[in-house]
Parts: sequence; C-alpha cells; structure tokens
Amino acid sequence: MSKLSEMPPEWDDDERMNFMFSDFKENRDVNSLDWDSKMDYWTAVILKSCRDRGTVCVNLQDLNKTFRRKEKSPLGLGTVLQSMARCGEIQRESEFAANVDCGWLSWGVGLLLVKPLKWTFSTLLGSSRVPLEESFVVIELVKEKAAELLRAYRSSEFSSSSIVSFPDICTFSSGICADESTLCMALLQLQRDKQVTVSLHEGEKIVKFCQPGQDRVSPVSDVDIGIYQLQRSEKLLGERVHKLGLEADKCKEEAKVLLREGKKPQALRCLRGRKRVEKRADNLFAKMESIRGILDRIAQSQTDKMVMQAYQAGVSALRLSLKDVTVERAESLVDQIQELCDTQDEVNQTLSTGVTAGDEDMDELEEELKSLLDESKPDSISGLPAVPTHGLQPSGEPTLSSLPTVPHGPLNISNEQLEDELNRLTLSDSGFQGGKVASPARRWESAL
Repeated sequence: MSKLSEMPPEWDDDERMNFMFSDFKENRDVNSLDWDSKMDYWTAVILKSCRDRGTVCVNLQDLNKTFRRKEKSPLGLGTVLQSMARCGEIQRESEFAANVDCGWLSWGVGLLLVKPLKWTFSTLLGSSRVPLEESFVVIELVKEKAAELLRAYRSSEFSSSSIVSFPDICTFSSGICADESTLCMALLQLQRDKQVTVSLHEGEKIVKFCQPGQDRVSPVSDVDIGIYQLQRSEKLLGERVHKLGLEADKCKEEAKVLLREGKKPQALRCLRGRKRVEKRADNLFAKMESIRGILDRIAQSQTDKMVMQAYQAGVSALRLSLKDVTVERAESLVDQIQELCDTQDEVNQTLSTGVTAGDEDMDELEEELKSLLDESKPDSISGLPAVPTHGLQPSGEPTLSSLPTVPHGPLNISNEQLEDELNRLTLSDSGFQGGKVASPARRWESAL
C-alpha cells in the first residue's frame, strides 16, 4: 500500500494530528470520549484509503507506511485493527478463506493459509500485538467487489458461458480489481455466497458462475466441462482461421508486388501458397461450423429438457387436481343438474299459470261486487235525483246550470190574500201553539 495521494483535511493540523498519532490508553474507561473519537477517525480513514485504491485487504505494516507523517507513524493502528476485528468489520485472511475447498488449494493463488499461525501463537501466549504482516480482509469492501464482479460478468461477452477461464475473468474485471489478490478475494466472497464455484481442469483455472434465475450455482458437471471444451475449441479455431486469412492476404499482396517487378514465377508461387492457405482456412472453418452446430444442439437439448420438466410438473399438478374426478361422478352430477333444471321449469310454469287464472276471473269478481253494491242501496235514496257527473268550477262552487231556474214573472197572489193570510197567522194563533211560542219555521209551515 503506497502513501495516500489525498490526505484528510486535518492532516496539516499539528495539534489534531499529535492527538491522533498518540497511542490509546490501556483502559477505555479513563476517557471514553477521546478513545471513541480516535477509533472512529482511524476506522473511517482506513476504509477510505482501501476504497480509493480498490483493494480489500490491509495489514499493519502497509498502514504504518501509508499514514506516516513527519517521520512518524500512528501508534494506535494495531489497536484499531483489533477493534475492527472484534466488531466484524475486518477478518483475518485465513479465517475468511476457512471454507476453502480443493479447488482453491489447487489454484495456488497465494492466499496466506500458513502465515496466520503467527497470530495464533501470539494469541495463545497472551500477547495482544498484531503481527505487522498479518493480512486482514475488509468485509464491507470485499462484498462490494464481489457484487461488481458479478455484474461485470453478466454484462460481458462471456455471459453466455457458465464456465469462464481465469484469464478471461481477469480481462473483464481489469477495471474492477486492482490486482490478482483482490480478484481472488472477490471470487472467494462469491463462492461463500454460493454464486460461483472454482475448480482446475487440465491445469487450467476455471470458474462456474450462477446463471440468472438460479438461487445458487450448481456443481461443475461433465456436461459443463464438455460445453467449455467445445467453446474453447471454437474460439481457438476462429483465431486460427483469422490468422490464415491474414496470411492469405499477405501472399496476395506479395504476388502483386512481384508481378509489378516482372517476377512472374515468384508471383505464381505466392498465389499457389495463397491457395493452400485458403484451403486450410476453409477446412478449419468447416470444423468450426460443426462445433457450432453441436453447441446449438446442446443448447436446444437443454431447452427441451426445461420444457420436459415443465410438462412433468404440469402432469403432476393436473393429476392432483383431478384426483377425485371420475367419469361416473361427472355423469351423476350432470344428471342431478338436469333433474334440478326440470324441476325448476315445472315450478315456474305452475306459478305462471296461477297468476294468469286470477287475472281471467277478475272481470267476474268486479261484476259480482257491482251487483252487491246495487242491492245494498236503501229505498229512500232511490228517489233522489241523480248525482251530477259533470265537473265543478275552479272555485269549488257547484255549477249554476244544475240549480232550478229563477222565475222572472209576477207571483199569482193578490194583496188581499196576503193580508188575510197575515191576519190569520198573527191573530188566530196569537203567536202560540200548545202554550208555546211558535217558531218562525213552524209558522211558515202553517202558512204554507
């Protein structure tokens, strides 16, 4: 780890840096505020320096060189690493690779699987000092690198291949991982996440990636190895065909030059050589096309396998859904439904018939009711004039045309008759009838 190109803003503050470069107190409880502020500062600075460099591993020796200031190195970095390890922010490289399998061991990628014994011995002997060369993996950063590496694979030209060689991985991850050690740590994190598996095939390092739609990567199978070999052969044949094409073009250009110089025999020799090169290129191209055909058939067979699995799942689900369904039960249900439908039709017809019969008898009932009303009228009423049927005036008064005509001629009674009648009413009766005064109404009746 080289010196930081951009130091923290307070790096030039002597008073602040003297405090930060001082060692931690043996007991945090003496001044927990100073202890925590110093711990937080160095933790953030270490993470930033690693992220800026694209690395995921740190050790005390490199940290002392990176943060050296005025010929002094911070005295408490070992305590910072111990605290980060206890919090799970960093992990010894040997512990991080504890789930390493034979594939990783056969790779021989330089993981420190033996050197960590120094830390173990020092811990057993009661020493709390961190060995200078002890390598630690920053968990947060290695997870970030692993996610970036997986995205780079899925967006690369190798995404169609489940198995990729280590050199090809180095090619598409060159902008992500600063060195091979960082790449291996990212791959190891992906293996811990069940996203890749590593192995060695014929001395070549290969990695199988988890494909989209899968939760975890499957073990490397013989089919995977066969597909990988075919793809490698196709790639090699393509490179040879390309080289032969360049060689044929070169022979053609040489023949042109010789022909212009008047060296016809040499020019013919170049053309014959060009024909031989083109023939070899055609043969290799035909073989490459055969390999492509095999790969297409394998891809089609895998698709057919997926379809077959889907069919099998569908058959199983259909069998379960039709478990209690039989032809006899279906026929019985249909018969029951038909019987219920017939019964409902009969009920509807009966209800409709009853309502219609009642409507037909309504006229007879009205006639009978009218005759009963006529019979119930009293005799005294039969002599009264008929009730007028014409309408009333808007004011609610009876129509004048229904009243008797007012006489316009003189009355046929003489004055002598009226005087005699008046005398009779006043003198002969003396205003009494039966010892009682006759009412005007009674007297008027007598006069009439």
